[in-house]
Amino acid sequence: MTAPLVGRRPDVPAAALVASLTPPPHFAKATFATYQPDAGFPSQAAALAAVRAFARRYGRRRPGRGDDRARGLYLDGGFGVGKTHLLAALAHDAKERAAFGTFVEYTHLVGALGFLKARDSLARHAIVCIDEFELDDPGDTLIMARLMRELTDRGVAVAATSNTLPESLGEGRFAATEFRREIQAVASVFDVVSIDGDDFRHRGELTFPAPAEDEDVAAVAALPGGVIAEWAELVDDLVHVHPSRFGAYVDGVETLGLMNVAPLGDQSRALRVVSLVDRLYDRDAAIVAGGAPLGEIFPEDMLRGGFRKKYFRALSRLAAMAR
Repeated sequence: MTAPLVGRRPDVPAAALVASLTPPPHFAKATFATYQPDAGFPSQAAALAAVRAFARRYGRRRPGRGDDRARGLYLDGGFGVGKTHLLAALAHDAKERAAFGTFVEYTHLVGALGFLKARDSLARHAIVCIDEFELDDPGDTLIMARLMRELTDRGVAVAATSNTLPESLGEGRFAATEFRREIQAVASVFDVVSIDGDDFRHRGELTFPAPAEDEDVAAVAALPGGVIAEWAELVDDLVHVHPSRFGAYVDGVETLGLMNVAPLGDQSRALRVVSLVDRLYDRDAAIVAGGAPLGEIFPEDMLRGGFRKKYFRALSRLAAMAR
């Protein structure tokens, strides 16, 4: 059994943050050749062609040239249609000329380094890839509007994935109408490519295994990289770790055993669980869970609210890891 999860407080030095902006292990071998478009949804082949063209146009440029204003590419679509695969393939194609990270990792980078230093560090790349692009609060909106504008003005291309069209970012999450100018500024950077399709992880109804017995969860301790956590303690512990450090928080976890899973009653904690699920999925972790079914951790009111797409993505990834 590896070190306990609850209580970890990973310290990621600011100097290492930019160097860590690379595709995660789950997408370490993602290429354009390994993306397999579903013939039933022509938009997938069109998206592949669009990202390839974007790579040809911007991926070979010398970083920081700033000789013209670059554009952005925005992959919009439901979960499980391969958006992150295509974004990681773009980053791999551009090699060291690309930075790859999640939206929250970039906002944390600005917080850790300061805006000017973060911008200058990112401006050394030809392409900045942003996975899970969302505007959840006014602060993020103001930061990202300025960052997008100043990077593209310097000739840095930006590619992003999201479940929400650019002009609809922030809806249902904060008073987005009061920040319409900033949201439109973000949207103006991008050419939007929409991707249709079924969730490739399931190709049908989302199903979860029956909750594990206590002894089966306990057996995780004997596995290489096995970690056991009490659900309530883990959820409470996440409050003390910045989401940008969740990757370091779960480093070394190959199988996570969860005891006494229960529905989440607080949206702020639920969103942290979403971020944790994303980082576990990035690292190809498996999950053995007892208690309430994993498919019931997000109450119906959350699944109808402004963050519903995030919750459904988390459920899709949880089901894949629990299998």
